[in-house]
Amino acid sequence: MTWSPDGSRTSGGLPAVLAQAVVSAVDAGGGYAGGVYLRSRTPDLLMLAVLAGLPGSLMRPWWRMHVNRPFPVAEAYRSGAPVYLSDAEDSMRRFPQLMAGLPFPFGCLCVPVLCGTAPAGVLVVLRYATRGVPVGPADRQAMEAVAQRLGEDLTALEREGAAVEWDGEPALLRLPSELGRPLRIGRFEWDVDSGAVTADGEAHALLGLGRPTSPARTMEELTAELRPEDVHGLLVLGRQTARSAEPPVRRMRLWGADARPLVAELTRVPQEGAGGPEGRLAGVLLDPGSGPVVPETADRVTRGILSFDRTGRITYANRMAEEIVGRTREELTGRILWEALPWFANPAYEDHHRAALFSDDPVYFLARHTPTKWLSVAMFPGRDGVTVTLNPSGRPGHAPEPAAAAGGGFGASDERTAVLYRPVALAIALTEAVTAHQVSAVVTEELLPAFGGRQLAIYLQHERRLYMAWETGFPMGFLDRFDGVGLDAHIPGVETLTTGRPLFFESMEQLAAAYPGIPMDTDVGARAFLPLIASGRPVGSCILGFDQPRGFSPEERTALTALAGLIAQALQRAQQYDTESALARGLQDALLPHRLPAVEQVATVGRYLSGTQGMEVGGDWYDVIETGSGLALVIGDVQGHGVAAAATMGQLRSAVRAFALIGHGPQEIMSATNRLLIGLDPGQFASCCYVLLDPVTGDATAVRAGHPQPVLRHPDGGTEVMDLAGGVVLGVDPEAAYPVTGLRLETGAVLALFTDGLVEKAGADIDEGIERLRSSLADVGHLPLAEAADRVIARAGQDDDRPDDIALLMAARRDTAC
Repeated sequence: MTWSPDGSRTSGGLPAVLAQAVVSAVDAGGGYAGGVYLRSRTPDLLMLAVLAGLPGSLMRPWWRMHVNRPFPVAEAYRSGAPVYLSDAEDSMRRFPQLMAGLPFPFGCLCVPVLCGTAPAGVLVVLRYATRGVPVGPADRQAMEAVAQRLGEDLTALEREGAAVEWDGEPALLRLPSELGRPLRIGRFEWDVDSGAVTADGEAHALLGLGRPTSPARTMEELTAELRPEDVHGLLVLGRQTARSAEPPVRRMRLWGADARPLVAELTRVPQEGAGGPEGRLAGVLLDPGSGPVVPETADRVTRGILSFDRTGRITYANRMAEEIVGRTREELTGRILWEALPWFANPAYEDHHRAALFSDDPVYFLARHTPTKWLSVAMFPGRDGVTVTLNPSGRPGHAPEPAAAAGGGFGASDERTAVLYRPVALAIALTEAVTAHQVSAVVTEELLPAFGGRQLAIYLQHERRLYMAWETGFPMGFLDRFDGVGLDAHIPGVETLTTGRPLFFESMEQLAAAYPGIPMDTDVGARAFLPLIASGRPVGSCILGFDQPRGFSPEERTALTALAGLIAQALQRAQQYDTESALARGLQDALLPHRLPAVEQVATVGRYLSGTQGMEVGGDWYDVIETGSGLALVIGDVQGHGVAAAATMGQLRSAVRAFALIGHGPQEIMSATNRLLIGLDPGQFASCCYVLLDPVTGDATAVRAGHPQPVLRHPDGGTEVMDLAGGVVLGVDPEAAYPVTGLRLETGAVLALFTDGLVEKAGADIDEGIERLRSSLADVGHLPLAEAADRVIARAGQDDDRPDDIALLMAARRDTAC
């Protein structure tokens, strides 16, 4: 079902429901375009189902939206709360990636839609930016009411068996036009010879007579409120039409009594028979409302004029536009702009088209019509479309031209590609950076070269002070005076953070004029001070330095501001990582045994090596427990990394130790630990190997739960990979069985228990890793056990690309401890 204009519901399928909701939302939010994203059959993927007021081809990059993307649509879907953005500054602070792709001032209203109690999609309205004025409560309530009604209709469709999801291309929708006043038509009949007139009420009203109780009976009475020149012209037109041999339609423009333009249309009524009246005319008066640009007026202008609607379809072209582009009006009108004029489809101009459709600011740029012909293009946006002016221009020298020589312009397709590459390349690289040092190194490698910078400084905020985190290119010691400054200091690095506004100085003279007395590291150059703000929270500030004066184009300023948001988010993650990592490392260090028990007949030693990728703590552990039945050797590996894995590891280690100390056998211990893990954290898995050794006889029993097989070095130096029976990993099946295997350690034998990080390597077969371990164990000879363990793990420690942690527990049965 859907809604009629009065709000009542009518029948309709999913497309009709969505389309009407979009139209209602655009009207409710005071927008110029809108759409609705709907869940798809692909998990966590939203698809743009309906798009209104914008060309589908220009919005293709935003047809698909993953729910984890840092965009307002995704956040509204994830959080279940509306996202209201009033202007570009608001968007830059909260969603820098959005502004990197759509660097225009516009407002965005995103409201989640529920189908029953489950999220179904997001209703979106775009409108002109209200700079500094937040979205008001009335607009919010109206948008949320439309979203609620849409959710109710989607719920009803789902109950009827319809699939509330979308997997194809968006359905494009033309929004109703917004006219200044309604179209009005009046009719009259006129006997030119006698002057008698019969007119309807609308004709009287249009001519300024109101709706009289006694209607005008002559043309003089009917036109009494018109200007004399219009009355005379209408009388002449009437006589010409009446005397014509054919019944043509003749028109003229009049001015109504209220100064509104009217169109009068006269048609001769065919003679009914010989001797019938010859001067009878049928007349129509038309008030066209606001109407399009008058063709005759536009044809007099000495520059090309085109108009296209919000779907990109050309609605008008004047005579000069025909000459400039070499196409007739018939070839242009009704066609999509970039299809009718393929040179307009250059990717370099896509952002200009989007800017004209998203913002209410005029857009100016140079476009290449032919290899030798350039046009100066201006786009003037409005709610119902865009008017374009075209003027021949010489080949551009450089654009833009600020106070100093500008930086790279963005007029050519290769420059456009570079603009798109910068945020993409930086974003990709930042995903791999974990620490603040790594983030800063990425910025140095990706951001500085892209914009021609030579100097970089990053400050991080802590307890209302800014502290240096990274610097490169500045004179040695110059920045020391700014380290630790308070947020009340009058310097640009502080003010860009406290105000949230980026500061650009095209020369050092401009910087000195804005901040008298500030120390300068050079007499020439340019500076950009960028606020590092993530999720509305100040993180720090970034300073870019250039060796020469240079301008910053609007595109560069927008791109740099958006990139600063990416950097801020990466630094925020790095700070969170540092906190979590310190907690996890401390937790893991507390949970791993600091000293293994000393047993006369058996020497034991443990080693732990953290992974190098991501630098997160893992869930590997080892333990040696003296029980009433013997010496227990335990090793395990909890799936995943981070605090959660370390915490689970600590719980399992404590549980195994407790079960062992109260006298449970190996099989009972493994089964009980399995059930405990399922109860503690359903969905979490762990592997484990438990060996109970009699130190006097060397006899042992072992159980294994999805863990790698131990390696045994015999007294004669030979090594073998054990073949212990085992069950599934812990945490999967509460009824899982764990068989027991018997084995024997002779005097002089060494048993090595390890986690899979020791033998697994990306791109290599695990058998190669096990063989490498077996060979290392064979080569240690009769070294003391501690030195042997160091040699075994040292080979793995040389690998810089190690994603997993490593735990190693070695036990040697000897006459005396090593």
